Amino acid sequence: MKSLRDLYKIGRGPSSSHTMGPQKAARLFAQAFPEAERHVVTLYGSLAKTGEGHGTDAVLRETLAPKEVALRFDRESETPHPNTMDFSAWSGEEELGAWRVFSVGGGDIRIEGQPAYEAEEVYKLEQFTQIAEYCREKELRLWQFVEQQEGEGIWDYLEEVWNTMKAAIRAGLAVEGNLPGGLGIQRKARYLYRQRHIDETPQTRENRLVCSYAFAVSEQNACCGEIVTAPTCGACAVMPSVLKYMQETRGCSDREILQALATGGLMGNLIKTNASISGAECGCQAEIGSACAMAAAALAELHGMEIDQIEYAAEVALEHHLGLTCDPIGGLVQIPCIERNAVAAMRAINALNIANFLTYTRKISFDQVVKTMYETGRDLARPYRETSEGGLAKLMDLEKPHC
Repeated sequence: MKSLRDLYKIGRGPSSSHTMGPQKAARLFAQAFPEAERHVVTLYGSLAKTGEGHGTDAVLRETLAPKEVALRFDRESETPHPNTMDFSAWSGEEELGAWRVFSVGGGDIRIEGQPAYEAEEVYKLEQFTQIAEYCREKELRLWQFVEQQEGEGIWDYLEEVWNTMKAAIRAGLAVEGNLPGGLGIQRKARYLYRQRHIDETPQTRENRLVCSYAFAVSEQNACCGEIVTAPTCGACAVMPSVLKYMQETRGCSDREILQALATGGLMGNLIKTNASISGAECGCQAEIGSACAMAAAALAELHGMEIDQIEYAAEVALEHHLGLTCDPIGGLVQIPCIERNAVAAMRAINALNIANFLTYTRKISFDQVVKTMYETGRDLARPYRETSEGGLAKLMDLEKPHC
């Protein structure tokens, strides 16, 4: 299992698989063939069908500039992965080289036939049951296990992650107007944050503030702003919104927040390793469901819960997103993605409360629900896996606008 640095990536939205992954692939390809005069890039599957809405075409041209780029969209051919790209480098009429690249989610890529670009394996244990048993034997909390595996340097990186998350919230709360892309979606974070009611209950205030923070980060992502994949761009707002709210209301230190990020990240890493965090591969359950599980585990850590309770909080959060489809209208990470982040943030808090009450009555393990999510995702019909060909995207009957 790889480092949390490979899960929490700081970069540009709106999509880890459609912008961050292709950007990384294009940068590496350009470095491999610096003598190329022009490039030809063919996008397949979800990248071809929603790439324009996600800004894939724009980021590829920008990254490969000033070289000429011929971009092709192949929406019919079957490929091994739904996010497949073919790159070729040319000098005159001579092809210098070609790569097939898969954008596998969370900003990660795999280059066919080139395992050298795989990130280093840091964790030997890849099941939660194994990790929990080890931690009980060594009397470690989950964040201590992360530190043991990653080294103390992980805290400096997680501090950068947390600062970036807070900056995205601040930036999102400071801006008004419409989001780009042609849907005419109004930014709502600032409105939610500033809204006041004389008879506002503590519960209503909690929902409003958590939602305002989630909208802030999601709206920054939709505007191609800097965010952290947690675990993806499309689900980037769940973790920062609940952690920001808990720090404000419970007075948690930054160090405690970093420990929560480590614990939540560990759960996300397990999902990424044993299933998928790619909406194109397994639907939105793999993105927002994973984010909700990470957030629930992080909250349980902040509350000092035991390992069994942390596991149950994450399991509840993921289980009740099973089957969630990915059907972004116009291929944009806006409807239903932005509201979905806010709803998942509130659900993470609910999962925390359920874990507090009912942990020792549970029958399902986290490992079991991760396996179930993966199988469910692979069974989803292709139109419901980030292609914008089914569900809301189809019924809205809109032309796919450009980002």
